[in-house]
Amino acid sequence: MGDDMLLDLYWARSESAIKGTAQKYGAYCFSIAINILQNHEDAEECVNDTYRIAWDTIPPQRPANFRAFLGRITRNLSLNKYKEQRRKKRGGDNMALIYHELEECVPSDKNVEREYESSLVVAAINSFLLSLDSENRIVFVRRYWYADSIKAIATRFQMSESKVKSMLFRTRNKLRAYLQNEGVIV
Repeated sequence: MGDDMLLDLYWARSESAIKGTAQKYGAYCFSIAINILQNHEDAEECVNDTYRIAWDTIPPQRPANFRAFLGRITRNLSLNKYKEQRRKKRGGDNMALIYHELEECVPSDKNVEREYESSLVVAAINSFLLSLDSENRIVFVRRYWYADSIKAIATRFQMSESKVKSMLFRTRNKLRAYLQNEGVIV
């Protein structure tokens, strides 16, 4: 079933819209949630909440890119749940490592999570990503948007883990320089 047909079902308030969304995008949303949360039940909860939010926001919205719309909802829900859990236990894990890696090139006056959502920084990062070649951009996005592990990225693109680490290190350095040139204080 195509995205336009799914969106038409949402607009018609047909419950089959959620079933169709789950069939087409369930695995995609779950992979985002599980990479961030590292917990099957919490990931499933975020995916189900994604469907509920999509149901509540369509209509009036009609997203141009339904996959990205669902991915963003899932990611935001997962990050919020992650932050809530982190406040409760103050443990270190995959997302803490990812934020730590980005701290050296994304400016912060309080913490990376708050500054990362700043529209100025996000716009600069998006512009930077468009300037990268496809391979570097995809590896960077897989790591810092989808929260894929180094090993998962290496396997997916048939690279060594050291090559992935090196690519990410160089890309972070380029990002830092780009942000400095754009006037975003690092």
